[in-house]
Parts: sequence; C-alpha cells; structure tokens
Amino acid sequence: MRRYSLRGIVLGYLLIILAGPLLMMLWRTAQDLGGAWAAISAHDTLRAFELTLIVTAIAVPLNTAFGVACALVVVRSNIRGKGLINAFVDLPLALSPVVVGLSLVLLYGAGGWLGFLGDHGVQVLFAWPAIILATVFVSLPFVAREVVPTLREVGDEQEQAARTLGASGWQTFWRVTLPTIRWAVIYGVILTTARCFGEFGAVAIVSGNIEGKTQTATLRVDDAYQFAYGHYAGAYGISLVLAVMSIVVLFTMMLARPKEGTL
Repeated sequence: MRRYSLRGIVLGYLLIILAGPLLMMLWRTAQDLGGAWAAISAHDTLRAFELTLIVTAIAVPLNTAFGVACALVVVRSNIRGKGLINAFVDLPLALSPVVVGLSLVLLYGAGGWLGFLGDHGVQVLFAWPAIILATVFVSLPFVAREVVPTLREVGDEQEQAARTLGASGWQTFWRVTLPTIRWAVIYGVILTTARCFGEFGAVAIVSGNIEGKTQTATLRVDDAYQFAYGHYAGAYGISLVLAVMSIVVLFTMMLARPKEGTL
C-alpha cells in the first residue's frame, strides 16, 4: 500500500509540475491554430529559431569538450586547486542568468576590461558573440557534473592496464575512458542542449533583442506574449515548438540507448 501511495505522489507531482503546463500550452495553442501558425511561420520567428540552433550547435560541443577535460582533471589528476576548479564549475548554477548577462555587459561594454575590442571593430555586445558567451556560461556545468561521478565510480584500473600494455594517453582515452563514460557524456549533452534552448535571462541583456538579427526563440516568445494584447496563441505556439525540440532530443537519446545487458 505504501509503495502505491509513493508512486501516486510521484506521478501526481510530475503531472502538476511538468505535464500540466505542457497540456495547458497545447490546449491554448489549439484554440487558435491560425494565429499560432502565423506566429511560428513568421520570418522573424524562423530567424530566431535559426539563431537558437546555431548558438546551441556552438555551445554544446564547447561545453562537452570542456566538461570531459574538467572531469578528467578533477578526478584523474593530482594537481593542486582541484577543489577550487570544482567550485568554479558550479558557479553558473549559483548565479542568476541576469547577473551573468550584466557581468558580460560590464566586461565588454565601454569602460570594461575588454571594452577596447569595440574600438577595434570587434562587436561583442548586442551581437552573436555575446549571445554565444552567455549561453556557454550558463550551460557550462552539465557535462562535467555528469562525468565526474561516473569517473569516480568506474575507477582507473582499466586505464592503468591499457597504459601497462603500451597504450598512449590518447589511445587510452579513446578506447577505454570514453566508452566507459559515453552515457554520462550523452546525458550531459542532453541537459546542455535543453539549457541552451531555454536560456533567456542572460541573453535578454546582452543580445539587444533585435528582431531578425539577435533575437533567439525564447526572446521571441517574450515579445509575442508582451505585445499579444490578449491574443497569446502565437506565444503559446512558439513555446510549444521549443518544448517539442527538447522532447525530440530526449527521446532520440532514449531510443539510441542500448538495452540493459547489451553493449
């Protein structure tokens, strides 16, 4: 009885927190399919989705490479200051995205430490570079946070055996370490991708929110809602597309994952 009660509590919680909002968004979109489709198919909306995908395609590989390297440093190396590195990796989880965006403005804006870049024709703020920097910052911890406990759990016996047999460092990584942590890396990539899709606060500050140029999908949703004047189907429709994108990424990972007991 207690087991079923616990299941009911868990399922009820998920229904209220996750399924409820998604179903409501789907229902409100279905009430005005014409308005939702008009907003989704608008040129500026398509450009916003394109920018979101481009930024995600840049941020995810960067943070994947950094996350794996950081995990190897924290778990496998004996350098001093590993605790400090570990703490800095968690910094984006502790800071508000708005604070991140403001920090980038202070750093790259006029009078900032790197403000001289603008004097040499390198525009960072209110352009793609700032959007990429903000997205990379807020999505930085996820791969590292998945890989670190996996590396600690599997130990390094197989890696030591490979080195004993004459494998180089790269050979050991590609043939032993990476296959061992591959699903931790994939989980981290999924979380990073979802975070990139949904980032709003930091990007809203550094992008300038210029339609068709520096407006991402989440900023487009905000504009569609703010200027809807009671007709919110466009905002709901764009939000639904973003949700579907994240769900597709999640289900693709689930389908690609081998069954328990298979290689």
